[in-house]
Amino acid sequence: MRRLILALAASTAFAAPALADTIKEMTTHGIILTVGGQDIDVTYTPDGKFSAAGGQVTGTWTVKGDQLCSSSNVDPTERCVAFPKDKKSGDSFEVTTPQGSATIKIN
Repeated sequence: MRRLILALAASTAFAAPALADTIKEMTTHGIILTVGGQDIDVTYTPDGKFSAAGGQVTGTWTVKGDQLCSSSNVDPTERCVAFPKDKKSGDSFEVTTPQGSATIKIN
């Protein structure tokens, strides 16, 4: 379970229609990823880095079109993710991954 949570925090590999404004909100304000009843803070920095799970997960991120792409020390494979459009700071939304479902709240 712990590995699943860390992998979700690292890759955030979710599929849904997206626009860059949601991604900008996420990378500017950070997110709380809730999976398996556990909240995981994910913080993004303007230089293309992120950290999650109290620094246990670190990696890089970039925007490619309408997707947020990331790789990490837990999952070095780059994963690109599309998110629901028009989400702002304070919004929460559900996502489904091959590993299960999760909730994202934009800080």
